[in-house]
Amino acid sequence: MNRLHPFSAVVYALRYGLLWLWVPFFLVTALAGTVAAVSIAWLPVVTALGFLFGAAYGIVYYYRFEYGITPDTFDVASGVVARRSREIPYRRIQNVDVRQGVLQRVLGLAVVTVETAGGGNSEAALQLVSKSEADRLQHQIRRRTAGVDADDPDRATSEASEDGRPLDDEPLDEQPSRVDRTPETPPASETRPRREPTEPSRKRLFALDSRELLLYSLTTLRPAALAAVGFLFFFATDTILDFLVTLSQPFGGPQDLQTGDTQSYGVLTVVSMINGIVITYLVSVAYTFATYYDFRLGRVDEDFVYERGLLQRYSGSIPAEKVQSVTITDNPLQRLIDYAGLWVETAGYGPDSSGGSQSAVPMARAAHVHRFAENLTHVETPAFASPSPIARRRYLVRYSLIAAVVVAAALALAQVAPLERWYLAAVVFAAVPPAAHLRYVHLGYYVGEDHLVIRRGFWRRRTTVIPYFRIQTVSTRRSVFQRRLGIASLVVDTASSRTLFWDTPTIYDVDLEDARGAHRTGRKRLQSALRERARADDAGFSVDFT
Repeated sequence: MNRLHPFSAVVYALRYGLLWLWVPFFLVTALAGTVAAVSIAWLPVVTALGFLFGAAYGIVYYYRFEYGITPDTFDVASGVVARRSREIPYRRIQNVDVRQGVLQRVLGLAVVTVETAGGGNSEAALQLVSKSEADRLQHQIRRRTAGVDADDPDRATSEASEDGRPLDDEPLDEQPSRVDRTPETPPASETRPRREPTEPSRKRLFALDSRELLLYSLTTLRPAALAAVGFLFFFATDTILDFLVTLSQPFGGPQDLQTGDTQSYGVLTVVSMINGIVITYLVSVAYTFATYYDFRLGRVDEDFVYERGLLQRYSGSIPAEKVQSVTITDNPLQRLIDYAGLWVETAGYGPDSSGGSQSAVPMARAAHVHRFAENLTHVETPAFASPSPIARRRYLVRYSLIAAVVVAAALALAQVAPLERWYLAAVVFAAVPPAAHLRYVHLGYYVGEDHLVIRRGFWRRRTTVIPYFRIQTVSTRRSVFQRRLGIASLVVDTASSRTLFWDTPTIYDVDLEDARGAHRTGRKRLQSALRERARADDAGFSVDFT
């Protein structure tokens, strides 16, 4: 078993020291007002003792943290009082990420996280190992994972010694098995020198150039930027509020927050909202640029490998045999300039998850992305079927109701505020027909021979290609209104995880008979695909998609 880098002891000491100093601080502060024997003057002493105790705990935690590579599992043992030992089978490992911040890159250190099927959270995190050790772990775990997925139980054991380190890098079919050896034939390890395996050659598949990175940053809105700006405004200080008041004054805003009237406060609200949108956009551009700076996608054996990041550098691998689905994404701005992106999802590990990016191609020409997707999945060019025409009427009614709510809200506001032209809010009804039409025309599905393709969304359109053998469940759902209209939605679920902004692929609002037919076809082709895949031992995806 191995230990983390010695600098980890410093990190754990500071982390637990700062955590534990607050315990006596709050305890003494609470008791000083109620117990006469406790004095507030004890705070410097007790907080120092708390920090020392926490620092000592962190150092002990460092010495009690161990990890190692075995023939069948990746093992991690941790804990001071309560010990926790984890044995992670290679067949469950989805990804091994290596992350480096600015200081870590200067010091030659890295954080290694191991992702498994069944959730987006990390199964194991190694805080601060050397960069060379991180690369070794990533390489060796990837080799053993590939060996397990190839249904070769002897592959992992033939590459490992008793301490879990590799002995030889020759193909297994060139190594004599134990059964074939005789006393007259010495073991191979005695007739040739042992050598450490080298990293397999990496073939570059895609690199995000400067122009595409800038376009991607300018045409993408990151949810993290929206959350950051919202947090900033929620905890707005007097300086920020005074700055917003100053910006609104040329447009009729109040001189200060105490002396304004209803009209000036309205101007302040509008100007603040506009500034919030601009700031959110700028933060999103900066965040996207820093996150996907120098993005490179490559191929090592049967895995995708990627690197990205400016301030914090990420690297990881995406096993091709564990890809659940492939999704092409675009938004109105990207469609306007004929660009799109390509994302992949693995079991329990979806796009924008905490473990790292699952973007295969953040942004490229739409024609190139579609060709990448077809070569990656071997899917035939889909001929999309549209939802039932009655769905367009449903969307028209739905958006009309939303517009009516907006007008009603304006009317209610006019009852408590001097809003004379509240009826101008009815202009939102003009957006109802185009909104219903755009939602309808961007929905579609294709039931192919080997894949199910689902397209949905307008502001962020997603076209998902799902091999039949990756489908976990297919369910037909009908709301009260859908039952009255004779339509249904078909939900297709895989083993990949979902996030707030990535929903389950769904075929929306098709005729009930079409939904049942697609359901039956999907079930039949799922069984056929599983039988054919078992005979051919095919992963279903190709890593050579250039």
